[in-house]
Amino acid sequence: MATYLYRLGRTAYRRRRLVVALWVVVLALIGAGAATLSGPTSDTFSIPGTESQKAVDLLRERMPGAGADAATARVVFTVTDSPLTEGARRQAVTDTVQRITRAPQVAQASDPFLRDGVSRDGRTAYTQVAYKVQPGEVTDEARDSLFAAATTARDAGIGVEFGGTAVEGAPEQSATEVIGLAVAAVVLVITFGSLVAAGFPLLTALLSVMIGIGCVQIATGFIDIGSSTPTLALMLGLAVGVDYALFITSRYRHELSLGSDGEQAAGRAVGTAGSAVVFAGLTVIIALAALSVVGIPFLTSMGLAAAGTVAVAVLVALTLLPALFGFAGRRLTGGRIPGLRARDPEGDGGGPTAGQRWARLIVRRRGIAVAVSVLALGLLAVPAADLRLGLPTDATAAPDSTQRRAYDQLTAGFGAGFNGPLLLVVDGTASADPHTAVDEVSRTIAGLPGVAAVTAPTFSPAGDTATLSVTPASGPSEAATEDLVHTIRGQAAAIRAATGASTAITGETAINIDVSEKLSDALLPYLAVVVGLAFVLLVLVFRSVLVPLKATAGFLLSVVATFGAVVAVFQWGWLMDVLGVATTGPIVSILPIFLIGVLFGLAMDYEVFLVTRMREEFVHGLGPDDAVVTGFRHGARVVTAAAIIMISVFAGFILSDQAIIQSIGFALAFGVLVDAFVVRMTLVPAVMSLAGRHAWWLPAWLDRLLPDIDVEGKKLLGPPALPEQRAHATMSAGGPTAPHDLPATVRHP
Repeated sequence: MATYLYRLGRTAYRRRRLVVALWVVVLALIGAGAATLSGPTSDTFSIPGTESQKAVDLLRERMPGAGADAATARVVFTVTDSPLTEGARRQAVTDTVQRITRAPQVAQASDPFLRDGVSRDGRTAYTQVAYKVQPGEVTDEARDSLFAAATTARDAGIGVEFGGTAVEGAPEQSATEVIGLAVAAVVLVITFGSLVAAGFPLLTALLSVMIGIGCVQIATGFIDIGSSTPTLALMLGLAVGVDYALFITSRYRHELSLGSDGEQAAGRAVGTAGSAVVFAGLTVIIALAALSVVGIPFLTSMGLAAAGTVAVAVLVALTLLPALFGFAGRRLTGGRIPGLRARDPEGDGGGPTAGQRWARLIVRRRGIAVAVSVLALGLLAVPAADLRLGLPTDATAAPDSTQRRAYDQLTAGFGAGFNGPLLLVVDGTASADPHTAVDEVSRTIAGLPGVAAVTAPTFSPAGDTATLSVTPASGPSEAATEDLVHTIRGQAAAIRAATGASTAITGETAINIDVSEKLSDALLPYLAVVVGLAFVLLVLVFRSVLVPLKATAGFLLSVVATFGAVVAVFQWGWLMDVLGVATTGPIVSILPIFLIGVLFGLAMDYEVFLVTRMREEFVHGLGPDDAVVTGFRHGARVVTAAAIIMISVFAGFILSDQAIIQSIGFALAFGVLVDAFVVRMTLVPAVMSLAGRHAWWLPAWLDRLLPDIDVEGKKLLGPPALPEQRAHATMSAGGPTAPHDLPATVRHP
């Protein structure tokens, strides 16, 4: 592989104008497609095959107007003095409801004075608004008309707040999300000491993100894409795009410092660091694409969109980056910042680096390093035992938002359960008397503990199917509501035996519960698929059994520690004021499985970048400990910069006002922090030193079966130096002095 990538790098360097032109054309075509073919995003969380989804499908067939999965809104009216049922205030509420009924896309709006929509003290009332479309299809015009309808009530001195799935528009990229990119720019400038060198990774990462998000926008015109998907593609695309370009750029500058000409340096950078980029990218892509095996449509779209953006970042780094090297030449070391000297991130040509001193300390105290690292990660993981999953609701909205105020007012006036009613569907086609059967079902459900109220049934035109609204005594995200859903479903067999009718629970609250449970059940199978595929890939890369096992174990420590930190902040409320977390509650149910996929891929990035350099030194003749120290010396500064950049990009999303984006941004930032600095840069060198030569053991039969993909680029070297020459050259000069000229067959492809 190194040889092919070497040729690709040299070709891109020589044909730089053609390569740049092709990428510009691709960007233009994607941009045009995104502008003309894009459609709306969706916030609908549904899983085919679950009871709630089957009930939705049944209602679509028999009661098309029921709109079980359609957008809804709750309009809450409050006063502090005279009741809403009196005189002018009653008329103002009635007029407001009528205006809402005439708003675009609205199917119906309930009259609070006819449907028990007024609290006992008369100071709180609400109307339930049903739409003809799904949440992602509610237009800005329809949403503005809903808000404008409140003017009549507010002019009468009535407070009006709004909640429900129709209220919140599609998320927009906020200015706070570029903070991570700004930090990345600063880190790159400090790392390279050059504006030109720092600019290349930023430029290529931005191009990757623009193409990736453009493809996502095009896909929205043909399939349902979650509203958070573009943001997640942006988050990952920026992080890996900068990192991959950083690794190749640093290797290119290193080759220039050794005296190679620009074309040869570009070829060697792509052949060596590029090989690591390919396999690091593959691990991320595998982890993200494997989200599709879970069988959850919105998670599949998120994973594939992010995986596609990562794939674009890899292609850009392997082709456009060496082409840009051709335009810059040796000016890549120019544009220096006053007070900063141009740096070779892989070696300073002088005494021991900070990374080398750290590696030597870890090797000398390897047992202590392993014990302390494992103990620290174990302590961080303790809160994970209290992990509770759920999906965002109005209860988790910002305290000053209209959704949260509507939720709190409705809870105070009627009870928390009114914010998340359950929709009970009764199929009476097999019953002798459907109406009698529905009445019996209503009495049975109303008598269950935890049920606050059951409304009168609404029948289908054929009279064989009915819906009843069941109001729990607990809030939509509380464990008691989940227990109630299971209790009602547990009555299905007895109800069928007594009445012949079949029952099913659906509605937003039930759908959210089913999604969370499905995600929890899929966690272990998904983890097995990802780890299994990545293990095979890492065995190919490192030609070792122990290194992939160590990499996987380190990842598991990182992920449980990250779960613990997420629970402590977003569920327990630790440091929530410092981090700007508005509310606490259950962890977003897609977070664990998404975090496993993304963090595993990113963790393997640093594993590949660090350990391939250690293997490169070992293959070229150094002893096990010397290979660990020297490989760490060459990789530590670059990996440190890459980790800081990735942490910064992810941390910028903590400032988002969306709970799902905020928690994912924190989880990924913390996960990379722990994995990069505790696992990869402390635990890994300690374990590698403990293992010695056994770290590279591979059964002979497996060694014969595996193809030699040459990630470390040994085929790009001439005859290797003797071990003692290699060791002396590397340890004394801060970089290898073994011959770097390529054999003729490789030098002139």
